[in-house]
Amino acid sequence: MIELHNFDINLLVAFDLLMEEKNVSRAAERMFVTQSAMSHTLQRLRQQLDDPLLVKTPAGMKPTDRALSLVDPVKAVLRDIKRLIRAPEEFDPAQSRRRFVIAATDYMDLLVLPPLIERIALGAPGIDIHVKRTESPFPEEDLEHNDLDVVLGFDAILKPPAYLSRTKLFEDRMACVVGRRHTVGKSGRLTLEEYVSGKHMLISRTGTRVGLIDEWLAEKGLARRIALIVPHFLSAPFIVAKTDMILSLPERIANAFVGLAPLNILPLPIELPAYDLVMVWHPLHDPDPAHRWLRDQIVEVSRNLRV
Repeated sequence: MIELHNFDINLLVAFDLLMEEKNVSRAAERMFVTQSAMSHTLQRLRQQLDDPLLVKTPAGMKPTDRALSLVDPVKAVLRDIKRLIRAPEEFDPAQSRRRFVIAATDYMDLLVLPPLIERIALGAPGIDIHVKRTESPFPEEDLEHNDLDVVLGFDAILKPPAYLSRTKLFEDRMACVVGRRHTVGKSGRLTLEEYVSGKHMLISRTGTRVGLIDEWLAEKGLARRIALIVPHFLSAPFIVAKTDMILSLPERIANAFVGLAPLNILPLPIELPAYDLVMVWHPLHDPDPAHRWLRDQIVEVSRNLRV
């Protein structure tokens, strides 16, 4: 039995032409080789497939039963190979019916998705978007198996593997929001003492009570009281507006919350660095024009976000 690694795939091209022409000379012309070279190729095919394939008769060369049985399968294989090696077709977003799957935190849902969906609806109305919540640990297998196209979120929280492709979209800093009737921050600032002694609301998808702020406080020998933990941003501005709680959150989200409820934004009285918001995808998708188009749309709307 012939093993695939010992078989010259180019012989299939010659076989296809020989079966169409049933003439060595004409098949040689179509393959741009000499008649002698095509005769040698036919001999190799006979050896590889252990069959005469074409037999001389008074009426010309006739294919054997085995040759006839291979005609359609060989044509199908050649069609598949052509599709594999053909340059990717140009992507037309206005005509596409592609479906993309995006994993994102509710932070990215709130800031990036509205302008992104608006942009896609205007320029690519046939494209569908499915948004999933980000998973922990990082969903690298979903990216590899095409169950996800991109993941959006804080780089420090996602912690994607180094081999994955990523790009920085923008950055954000932590701030505080309090209800306008709250007694703290009347001067537009919040002291560390006021911050530590206050009641705090924490947004934690996993339910953990410890975050970057608590780690910083612990290094200073301090701790804050977390009076309420919620899993997402949806109810946060309305709860803070009606209570004496302090909510620490990214500044871009704080600015959005001010338009939803009577809140004041205060600087965080803790020195924390800015955090990068990133888009992550599998490098297998780098050359895909449709995937590249989606990434370009996300980058563009991120650049245009208000600070």
